Amino acid sequence: MKNLTGSQIRSMFLEFFSKEKGHTIEPSASLVPHDDPSLLWINSGVATLKKYFDGRVVPENPRITNAQKSIRTNDIENVGKTARHHTFFEMLGNFSIGEYFKVEAIEWAWEFLTSEKWIGWDPELLSVTIHPEDNEAYDIWRNTIGLPEERIIRLEGNFWDIGEGPSGPNTEIFYDRGPEYGNDPSDPELYPGGENDRYLEVWNLVFSQFNHNPDGTYTPLPKKNIDTGMGLERMASVVQNVPTNFDTDLFIPIIRATEEISGEKYGQNKETDVAFKVIADHIRTVAFAVGDGALPSNEGRGYVLRRLLRRAVRYAKQININRPFMYELVPVVGEIMDDFYPEVKDKTDFIQKVIKSEEERFHETLHEGLAILATVIKKEKEKGSDTITGADIFRLYDTYGFPVELTEEYAEEEGMKVDHSGFEVEMEQQRERARAARQDVDSMQVQGGVLRDVKVESKFVGYDELKTNSTIAAIIKNGELVDSATSGEEVQLILDVTPFYAESGGQIADRGVIVGEGSSVAVKDVQKAPNGQNLHQVMVTAGTLRTNDKVKAEVDAENRVKIIKNHTATHLLHQALKDVLGEHVNQAGSLVEPDRLRFDFSHFGQIKPEELEQVEQIVNEKIWRNIELDISLKPIAEAKAMGAMALFGEKYGDIVRVVRVGDYSLELCGGCHVPNTSVIGLFKIVSEGGIGAGTRRIEAVTGESAYKTLNEQVGLLKDAAEKLKTNPKDIAARIDSLMLEIKQLHRENESLATKLGNIEAGNLVTKAKEIDGVTVLTANVQGADMNNLRNMADDLKQKLGSVVIVLGSAQEGKVNLIAAVTKDLIEKGYHAGKLIKEVATRCGGGGGGRPDMAQAGGKDPEKLDAALQFVEEWVKSI
Repeated sequence: MKNLTGSQIRSMFLEFFSKEKGHTIEPSASLVPHDDPSLLWINSGVATLKKYFDGRVVPENPRITNAQKSIRTNDIENVGKTARHHTFFEMLGNFSIGEYFKVEAIEWAWEFLTSEKWIGWDPELLSVTIHPEDNEAYDIWRNTIGLPEERIIRLEGNFWDIGEGPSGPNTEIFYDRGPEYGNDPSDPELYPGGENDRYLEVWNLVFSQFNHNPDGTYTPLPKKNIDTGMGLERMASVVQNVPTNFDTDLFIPIIRATEEISGEKYGQNKETDVAFKVIADHIRTVAFAVGDGALPSNEGRGYVLRRLLRRAVRYAKQININRPFMYELVPVVGEIMDDFYPEVKDKTDFIQKVIKSEEERFHETLHEGLAILATVIKKEKEKGSDTITGADIFRLYDTYGFPVELTEEYAEEEGMKVDHSGFEVEMEQQRERARAARQDVDSMQVQGGVLRDVKVESKFVGYDELKTNSTIAAIIKNGELVDSATSGEEVQLILDVTPFYAESGGQIADRGVIVGEGSSVAVKDVQKAPNGQNLHQVMVTAGTLRTNDKVKAEVDAENRVKIIKNHTATHLLHQALKDVLGEHVNQAGSLVEPDRLRFDFSHFGQIKPEELEQVEQIVNEKIWRNIELDISLKPIAEAKAMGAMALFGEKYGDIVRVVRVGDYSLELCGGCHVPNTSVIGLFKIVSEGGIGAGTRRIEAVTGESAYKTLNEQVGLLKDAAEKLKTNPKDIAARIDSLMLEIKQLHRENESLATKLGNIEAGNLVTKAKEIDGVTVLTANVQGADMNNLRNMADDLKQKLGSVVIVLGSAQEGKVNLIAAVTKDLIEKGYHAGKLIKEVATRCGGGGGGRPDMAQAGGKDPEKLDAALQFVEEWVKSI
């Protein structure tokens, strides 16, 4: 058998089917599905080919092959504990869309596996399973391939069926790894298809030949399909003759790098081996997912990434890694996969920033969360309970960022269970609180049933015209179609032709007026109706409006001009952010209003002030360069081939609108724009900050608003200069000078306070008492802060030699306390930390510290004197 790398197996598979068998290679798609809302992740080789199998798209070549990166997370808890469970894996496949069928699929699979030109396995080591009723597959294996009858096993489970739709029998090919992986003749599972490590499934061929009907019956498909899948990782484990997938060249470099970081060795301890495997698996998943645009968060696929990273961090502790480290493994993943998946290597810097940031956030709360969990477990065990309550699980999740699954794993190790239903109750209560906190907002997007039935035509002409003659096609009042509306009524209108832009893509709706003969209305908002018409929310300001009335519709031109300035500015801003921060920047949301724009984008870490200045400078330079915009309609494939940016999550039709700003920016966009960048005039960023994990927000203004903003800032500078008695251009120097003066005054103040403290300490020496042979000094010091008290205590220790000291001071409704004990008395059992804790509790506070020096605070100044009197009692008790 040939010894091949994982990369060589992948290349060989694709070459076999493309060059030898006439298949077209389908590129590996992003792990984040862009056109399939039913999937959280791309989870198989066939997942990206649904459009061909369901007939929405006819492929140019009905023979397709691919190597598809995939994520499955339904068995996360098993990853690392078994030889072949993974969250990220590659599926090699060959597919036929209504062309070849069982004979070719079986013959080619056998050829690839046994031919010396390809994998070159010994045919004697291969067995297959088939469905009991699939006699056609049996005949091919027995008579065409020549496989002995005893190596063709009929199993009921060999039928692929996911409910209504295409289904059919499948055949699986197994490799015999030898008696060292199982040789007990009494083992009922020791056969191909059984639960054992000896016979390893390497390829699954699905024969999609039936349609599963709604009534539960099966009828033959007119066009039969082939869908096969070969897991690269398990294939590599057989070809490389290693016991688990983790011992292949797809994982071992990651494990070796982890050894270097941890100082531990893989392969010497079963428990720590689990940690190495978890880390190796999870970093592959997270690195590829982040490279494809997913980011850690508290929901959806982002929560999956957060859970994987936190699980890896938890296991890392078992091999003595107690710091952020996963990000250091990203270049190793990139190097392993570079020949077929260059995206990880290309985006290494960004992926590392994302992972490091997430690790740092988790480490900040992990220690405290673990301590809380240990306390919870101890409390429950003392009560005789074996279950962690839903309230405690929720507290760990909500306060310390503990995924429920992580709590569950810790609980399992302690022999305990978790109350999932109680946790769900807590979660639902939180959701209710969130819902109750939201303001009720009137939204035209919440539409009555009548609108779904309104099918009248409505054409939008607002890209080119801001006023037009039109006809009222429909009037809706309180969710019902009406024939008319009179002055003072608020209704919804549909026009047969409209210049009013309906809110979408972040751009708010136009406003303006609609005027008829003896009637007029003010347009307050425009949204899309269910059947695509522009739905105008209007207030009738005069007369009576009737269905079929001829009207003039006119957009507020001044308002539209402000909007289009801001919209084009967002395109310039998007590209400028990519130029300055990196290609990982992608739009995550936007709002385009007349007076401002808001732009959300993906980026981890802070943005430096100089980077923000550079972004602002680039946008203004493009504005001042007087660049013409070119807007055109293109087939979506052509637009993407041109390099047009498509926004993640947006749905596009076959024909898209392409907005080009010279040679600088190219985006798919249905919004309204300036004809030339010079119309924008000026661009000014007014704020920037983070709004969530990996997402930041810029707010900016353009044109007249930018001018007003700068004028306000100049006005503030003039006011500041006047107060500082200097010129605006000298403000910075004047502030530096004042800061220096303040610093000097602080030093003088501290020096004076020290001198006064020493004088006060000298006066206090006479107040020392002897209690049971121990010198004790307590005092309520007026006007002293914690620093003063600490200095006084040090000075008194020097003066008195052997002493227990407690000093207190009340300021602004709070109590400061200092306790000090000299070394000779510490040896006799006196402890400043324990003493201060007792004193502080007596004036409404708490604290602690070292045996020689401790500090505390209190909330009740009136009880300070009584608390200080307790010191003598405490000294007597030691």
